[in-house]
Amino acid sequence: MEKTAIVLASGSPRRRELLERIGVSFTVRVPDVEERVPAGLSEREIVEHLSRIKAAAVPLSPDETAISADTMVFLDGRPLGKPRDEDDALSMLTALQGRSHLVCTGVTVRRGERMETASEQTTVRFRAASEEELRRYVATGEPMDKAGGYALQGRGGLLAERIEGCWTNVIGLPLPLLSRMLRGFGIVLL
Repeated sequence: MEKTAIVLASGSPRRRELLERIGVSFTVRVPDVEERVPAGLSEREIVEHLSRIKAAAVPLSPDETAISADTMVFLDGRPLGKPRDEDDALSMLTALQGRSHLVCTGVTVRRGERMETASEQTTVRFRAASEEELRRYVATGEPMDKAGGYALQGRGGLLAERIEGCWTNVIGLPLPLLSRMLRGFGIVLL
């Protein structure tokens, strides 16, 4: 295993928590980027593009390896970002209930000039929920800084009926994919 310091190029508390849970030692550098996406990209291409620009924006020393990611929720091919307010959160959750949607995360690992990017997709099906349940969930405040307006690892998990694919992807960092990518850089997590 190569000697390298890990830099998480993300301000996401969920990504920090996932890395901490698996025992990764890292520092955080939040990239300052404008998240613009060229038109005509697929779901995977969008999140991969965003994760690449985040990784490229973080200054690194030669002995550091950066990890960046971007997670988006797509319903019928349309991205659902973070809710602007409680009404927007309720609207998103209402659209998701009783249906399946796609959660896609782009991950980039960078050391020096070398940059590798890949993505993971997970399908999440929400159960049918009443408007009252959705309003109570929104009132908890949990949906407000989450793509798609929910947190699978929190109370939002009560809305998810079925998950097909990587569950840590839905939280914001697909750990099995990250592990494979880091192995290519000589970093073994297990």
